[in-house]
Order: sequence, then structure tokens, then C-alpha cells
Amino acid sequence: MRQVAALLLHHTTKDMSRSIRTEIIINANKERVWKLLTDFRHFPAWNPFMVNVEGAAIAGTRLRNTMMNKGKAFVFKPRILVADAPNKLEWLGSLFIKGLFDGRHYFEIEEVSPGQVNLKHGEVFTGILSAQIFKKIGADTRNNFIRMNNALKQLAEQG
Repeated sequence: MRQVAALLLHHTTKDMSRSIRTEIIINANKERVWKLLTDFRHFPAWNPFMVNVEGAAIAGTRLRNTMMNKGKAFVFKPRILVADAPNKLEWLGSLFIKGLFDGRHYFEIEEVSPGQVNLKHGEVFTGILSAQIFKKIGADTRNNFIRMNNALKQLAEQG
């Protein structure tokens, strides 16, 4: 029994190390943050990480996301899992084939007070190659999430 518990603990610890979670307080209401976050056509004007997103924030549909990291563009075609305006947007993307390296990307918008929200922005990585790939991209991806959060905050608070 102890061996099983130790294996479960090790597995859980491993899974936790393959996730990124960031948070930022934005001085704007939920509706404004949601609108900016789902107005994909305007991402090129303000978003330093997701420089182009094609599609609509509708559960079940696919997006075409172009992300920049260290001057290189990467294209993913995730499927939207949740589009619960103005609270949560979540999609699932895979590298090549499902189960190899999958990312469940999410944005949660929680009201802190009238006119102020806490944006939780993160991703959970799973799949056969998740540990190896995460070691290579984890820190850069987290930094890009933070850059995107700061750009969204600046845009939302402009007026």
C-alpha cells in the first residue's frame, strides 16, 4: 500500500510540474476583459505572444493560433472546450497527434470588486513527451504568458 501511495505522490508531483499558472489584477470589468481576450482579430495590435488567432470563441470550434517565442512563429490548431462569457475560455491543442504533447490552455476572469478582476491564465501539459518538452519550453512559455497578461492589462485599463 505504501508503494502505491508513493507512486501516486510521484505521479501527482510530476503532473504539477507540467503546468503553468499566472495571475494578474486588471482594473477593468469582466465584460471588457472578456471582449479584449476574445476579439482575436485585434490580437496582432497588442498581443506580444499570440500574434495571430483565427476563429471565434465558440465551444467546439477550432482556432488557428500563431505564437511567437524568441523570434520564431509556431502554429497550433486547438479546439475550444469552454467559452463561458465573461468567465472562462479554454482550449486544447496537440503537437502533431493527440497524446504526444497536449496543452489545455485557459483564461479565468474573476471579479475582485466592481471594475476590477483577477485574470488567471495558464496551461496544463500532458502526453507522452510532456515532461521532456516542458523542460525545454516551460520557462519561456511562462514568461510569454506574463508578457501577454501585462499587455492585456495595459489595453484594458486604457479606457
